[in-house]
Amino acid sequence: MDDLTLVRDHTVYRCVMGSRAFGLATEASDTDLRGVYLAPTPLFWRFDKPPTHVEGPREEEFSWELERFCELALRANPNILECLHSPLVEEVTPVGEELLSLRGAFLSRRAHTSFSRYAASQRGKLLADVRIHGAPRWKHAMHLLRLLLSCRDLLRTGRLTIDAGPHRDRLLAVRRGELTWEETDAWMARLQEETESALASTVLPAEPDRARVQDFLVRTRRASAA
Repeated sequence: MDDLTLVRDHTVYRCVMGSRAFGLATEASDTDLRGVYLAPTPLFWRFDKPPTHVEGPREEEFSWELERFCELALRANPNILECLHSPLVEEVTPVGEELLSLRGAFLSRRAHTSFSRYAASQRGKLLADVRIHGAPRWKHAMHLLRLLLSCRDLLRTGRLTIDAGPHRDRLLAVRRGELTWEETDAWMARLQEETESALASTVLPAEPDRARVQDFLVRTRRASAA
């Protein structure tokens, strides 16, 4: 069984991500597809294991094998957690429905660390652009602000919302370069401070519910082997 067949025949969940899912799309925006496939259990009995991820078959499409997806979600990987909360679902099977029902099991205070590290890395790249070129890549600045907003609100409410909502107009103004870098950077700094404050009183548990996720994975593997 080749890699693309796994995606075509065994996808349990597929959604649209990127600007379209964030409510920040323009006419030029791509349609980024992200998915999860369940490799049949017998494939793991061979020396050559099935792939943990596959690119394609469509442009801008990327999928993870279920176990790898769950591992990353338990680590609070921002991209993975956001996939579970996309408002634009293209395909979902009963296994995918159960995966979505576990969204709360993946959420924990680990998100503060993972989102903050990713944000710090991206801000470093923006600062390098400002030093070298005099301006950041405004699209990347917009998406970093959206991520910081999402993390702050997750810690405040215990729920992950990826749609830009009431911040859409100002975020798109950042993308168009209508705010100065100083204004944009000040907004980032303020969001980071608010995120730290939210962490102190967050309702999120310290750790994700690994046992619940593992039970789901074992049952799903067992059913696939039957």
